[in-house]
Amino acid sequence: MTDDNTMTQERTTPPHPVLSSYYHDAASRQGFVRGLFDRTASHYDRINAIFSLGSGRWYRRWMLKRVGLKAGDRLLDVATGTGLVAREASRIAGMNAVIGLDMSPGMLAKCRQHLPIALVQADAQRLPFPDGHFDFLSMGYALRHVSDLRATFMAYCRVLKPGGRVLILEIGRARRPFVQALLRFYLGRVVPLLSGVAASRDSRQLMEYYWDTIAECVPPEDIVRTLRQAGFENVQHYTSLGVFHAYAGTAPGAPPHGQAR
Repeated sequence: MTDDNTMTQERTTPPHPVLSSYYHDAASRQGFVRGLFDRTASHYDRINAIFSLGSGRWYRRWMLKRVGLKAGDRLLDVATGTGLVAREASRIAGMNAVIGLDMSPGMLAKCRQHLPIALVQADAQRLPFPDGHFDFLSMGYALRHVSDLRATFMAYCRVLKPGGRVLILEIGRARRPFVQALLRFYLGRVVPLLSGVAASRDSRQLMEYYWDTIAECVPPEDIVRTLRQAGFENVQHYTSLGVFHAYAGTAPGAPPHGQAR
């Protein structure tokens, strides 16, 4: 006979194994991640500029439009951080149509300084919204920080309207060894070093952790499969430059073609 704890462990689908050099066990992950982002919130935009080489803004907006975000869509940006995805979404859907959600109060405080959207502090797996509330849900480069992929995707599916769209932006391991070696050198060594010099010691740890979660993350096919298991339909996976991944899907119950939702 299987006890409840074993059953819970069997149902859990973490994005990567426990990284014991940062936290002791799976139960400690969320507290570590929240604290790390709280301590680096004031430097996060500077770190992102180092990491993305200025390419992040146009890529986010391009993918939001590509997946179908349009003016007037009610959008929830999960793990909004300092609002990097939410800013581009608000330029498409409208400022009043976007809600940002994050578990880090430090990140939300930083976001609130320069982006006048509604903000909510909550966990990605426990979204405090009614069923079928949003037309679109986005998440930018934070999937590796949730504790359970399946529970997270089920929560996303629940709060989307029938036919609503999800877009998850991530970075992952490259399939070509040479590209992966370059990625490891840049993200695993150069970016943490520059972040420590330009920002803080915690910023360096954040980017070291960032790389380790990338190196240990489950492959894209596992993410696609889990999206489907959570109920999403028409799941698509886009790849740019071999390392930038975008996952999109549609909440079930979409109206017939040509009928407004």
